[in-house]
Amino acid sequence: MATVTYRTPELVLTEHTIDVPLDHADPGGAQISVFAREVADPDGLDRPYLLFLQGGPGFEAPRPTRRPASPAWLDRALAEFRVVMLDQRGTGRSTPVGALSDRPAVEQAAYLTYFRADAIVRDAEALRAHLEAPPWSVLGQSFGGFTLLAYLSQAPDGLREALFTGGLPPIGNRIEDAYRATYPRVIERSHRYYARYPGDRDRVDRIYAAIDADAGLRLPVGDRLTIPRVQQLGIMLGASDGAEQLHYILELDPASPGFLHAVQDATSWGRNPLYALVHEACWADGGSTRWAAERLFPADYRNDPTLFTGEHVYPWMFDEIAALVPLRQAADELADHAWPRLYDEQQLARNDVPAAAVIFADDMYVDRALSEETAAAVRGLHPWVTTEFEHNALRSSGDQLLDELIRVVRARA
Repeated sequence: MATVTYRTPELVLTEHTIDVPLDHADPGGAQISVFAREVADPDGLDRPYLLFLQGGPGFEAPRPTRRPASPAWLDRALAEFRVVMLDQRGTGRSTPVGALSDRPAVEQAAYLTYFRADAIVRDAEALRAHLEAPPWSVLGQSFGGFTLLAYLSQAPDGLREALFTGGLPPIGNRIEDAYRATYPRVIERSHRYYARYPGDRDRVDRIYAAIDADAGLRLPVGDRLTIPRVQQLGIMLGASDGAEQLHYILELDPASPGFLHAVQDATSWGRNPLYALVHEACWADGGSTRWAAERLFPADYRNDPTLFTGEHVYPWMFDEIAALVPLRQAADELADHAWPRLYDEQQLARNDVPAAAVIFADDMYVDRALSEETAAAVRGLHPWVTTEFEHNALRSSGDQLLDELIRVVRARA
């Protein structure tokens, strides 16, 4: 275990690296490292801890700065907390998963079964023990909220209060329900996008014509550009500024380096392959996913290929995206894997940890109705349903959002 502290003019940053079991049920087996950065105001070194659980899966925690604060909620958090930013296992400075391609597919898949929310909870508790911290407040954004719900199920004694932003998942084997609910929302966002930028439908048609041309189009890494990969740009549309970001890509010449680099950056998971590998698994509260997004793919896309897809992972990605090709067989193994339960309904029904969740009424990624069902199943959890924000509100309006969420949870405590 290692701890190093740095000081900037505005922050005190303490870095913690601890060793944890790959499989927490086998503490004497293979070990991996988990990294966390403790962020404090110089005048707040004795404040209680707030653990931040990042969205994803497969992405590291934000890297903090001040003036202006980044992430946007940092100033509000530091007013009463020391913030612990955890690089969830497999991400950032924690032991990476990038070297898996040298292993047989069955071994790759077996290794990856230990990278879901249940293992992250055990890592967080190991980190809390390392810090000798009392029960702490936890803020879970998107997939971080999925992990926080598992925390409430598995280790509620480690929690002082639970704050969810856009991350209340359905309980039980409900991945098909989740995709049935979110696909129509993505399609509606596509229509809304073209109403704002009507000329972009013709631009997409021209991109498809260039894809179909004899020469075709190739991304800078050599991947062939395909229609499904262009459709995946729709993942942006669930953010408050997503339509503009998408438009600024589509307005470029399809053969230009700018366009090709932008598409590659938005749709290549080479830097964070864990996202593509366990994305569907993070919805699996028991059962097998069996490529759910592919199985439930709506006919609307065959009728109108200019429609965009959203936060979906498909088998073709492991055939066409160079960084994922070595992991195709492992991805198939994971799709067939029988996942254990993540959430304990009985424990959630008797929950006594103060909890509040902001639910975004028009969330493109996490369905409102399913989130409200889950909120009702967690004793004492207060849902705050709002039309004011999009899924990325913690990033875009973080101080305001966190301040209200803390007010709500303290009022109900």
